[in-house]
Amino acid sequence: MKHLFLIRHAKSSWADEQLSDRERPLNPRGQSQLAPLGNALAREGAFDGLVRASDATRAMSTLEGIVPPDIPAERIATMADLYTFDWHRLVRWLESQSQGDRIALVGHNPALLELASWLLKHPPAHLPTAAFIHIKLPIDHWRQVARHKGKLERFLTPADYSYAHFARKLKKQGKDTELPAALQHQLSLLRQLEAGVIQGLDPEFLHQYRIAIRRSRAMAEAFQDVSGNRLLSPSIPQLKRHAQATSHLRDLHVLLSDLPALCHDDEPLQQSLHHYFSAEAAKEQKRLSRRLSGKRYEKSVAVWEDLIHSRKLHKLSKHLGAFEIRTAVEEKIRDFNRRTAELMHHSPDNDIHRLRKQLKRLRYLMELDQAAWKPALKEIKSRQELYGQFQDLCVQIRLIDDYRSHAPRAFGKAASHITNSLKDEKAALRTRILALGSLP
Repeated sequence: MKHLFLIRHAKSSWADEQLSDRERPLNPRGQSQLAPLGNALAREGAFDGLVRASDATRAMSTLEGIVPPDIPAERIATMADLYTFDWHRLVRWLESQSQGDRIALVGHNPALLELASWLLKHPPAHLPTAAFIHIKLPIDHWRQVARHKGKLERFLTPADYSYAHFARKLKKQGKDTELPAALQHQLSLLRQLEAGVIQGLDPEFLHQYRIAIRRSRAMAEAFQDVSGNRLLSPSIPQLKRHAQATSHLRDLHVLLSDLPALCHDDEPLQQSLHHYFSAEAAKEQKRLSRRLSGKRYEKSVAVWEDLIHSRKLHKLSKHLGAFEIRTAVEEKIRDFNRRTAELMHHSPDNDIHRLRKQLKRLRYLMELDQAAWKPALKEIKSRQELYGQFQDLCVQIRLIDDYRSHAPRAFGKAASHITNSLKDEKAALRTRILALGSLP
């Protein structure tokens, strides 16, 4: 079995018209594509064999930016023969290879896409810059490559493996003033994010997916609070479960990104923690990917979409007036202030977590009539950030304690210093929260 990775170079620059095609460099967007492309290829196993590239400047720069530093130099090479736009030349080059079960080839269109079209019965229709195609070939020798012999294993573009590049293609959306349109926008965003969440190559896809799910749920609950109508109630528990299914993985992502700061200069401890929590994150990622690919999830989202498009929701939303919204907001502020007044230094952490959830619901209620609550929303968002930091600290203390219970004694003892530091930070933040007092 052979594996072929066809990698188109990253985005190049046409700014200098004096340069030949072979000399053209990468532009800033092309440079920004390299790290996420390298991560995606590494996860796919593209660097487990030979890595070859055209000797054009843009291809060599791509090669340099994507190959991990621990890959043996003898497995990497640039070749003049691969600077070609003719797929027939690539076929002849492949047939001449005598070693390796995997070849990663950084080259150019149209040759790469036309080669894929020759190898595959159902090839991708396009191959953007910094995209790659992974083809599995049931052959023993490269000289046996033939038309339609391959099977498509993976096709990823920058928008699939990098949230930053995905976000470039999103249409800018203003604030929807009507509830059905706002819910439809969040649903559309959620659907577009699902593929990136399932791939699991960039944690930001999951973060934005969580925002879309939680915002949808909060708007549905705000609608219920104001209207008193339970039209959307069948889907609210489902939205809650979808959000909960992502929580542990998101917590692990945040902790992994914070490890360098938490470990300071203790490199062995950082490596041990990274290994432990990366393995946990990989298990959670598989579980979440299965969930989002399942029929049960798909059915629940379809039910939610039907509710959003229902004539009854459109009719009811037209009667959400400023008076009704203000009445609901004022009631929730009174409840929030009552609970805040009861908060003490020795109160359970869950009391603060509940206040955070109340703030979130209060915010989305206000956003149903955003113009009327602009100053108050600024205060709400500021408080939400503090309460969110408090929850993150609680979660990280729990995760580090879990690590300590499984780690070798020396690492467990070293990790206790992290726990103590997090507890000190948490105590200081609790004091800040208590000092905030009631909402005006």
